[in-house]
Amino acid sequence: MGLITMSERDLQRIEVLSKVVDGRMSIVAAAHLLAISARYVQRLIGRIEATGAASIRHNNWSPIEQ
Repeated sequence: MGLITMSERDLQRIEVLSKVVDGRMSIVAAAHLLAISARYVQRLIGRIEATGAASIRHNNWSPIEQ
């Protein structure tokens, strides 16, 4: 697996969502902490479970061309 570049926001999302998956935080608490809806937290968790943490990275991300 290669190196994946993520923003601080994406890394925070992965950290909080992993707490939800481990049962250390509720979906509602995660939603408040991330300032998103509880339904979107559920979608993100489903995405992580289906394709891994790399799926959390924002879709508009692209490397800087040099």
